[in-house]
Amino acid sequence: MSQSASQPAAGPSYEAARDELADVVRRLEAGGTTLEESLALWERGEALARVCQEWLDGAKSRLDAALGREAKGEGA
Repeated sequence: MSQSASQPAAGPSYEAARDELADVVRRLEAGGTTLEESLALWERGEALARVCQEWLDGAKSRLDAALGREAKGEGA
C-alpha cells in the first residue's frame, strides 16, 4: 500500500503494530519481568498504541472524505 497524507509516514503497518501491541500486553499480563523491563514494555506499548491510533485516524479521514465526495455526487 502506498503512503498518503492520511497514513503514518514511517513505522510499522497497522497490522504489525497491533500484533506487536498484543504481544506486549500478553507479556505484561504474564508478569515475571523486572520493573525496568515492565516499564520498557509499557513505553513500547504506548508508542505502538499511538501508531495504531494514527492509522485509524487516517482511515477515518479517508472514509469521511470519500463519503463527502459521494454525498456531493463526485464519486471516487
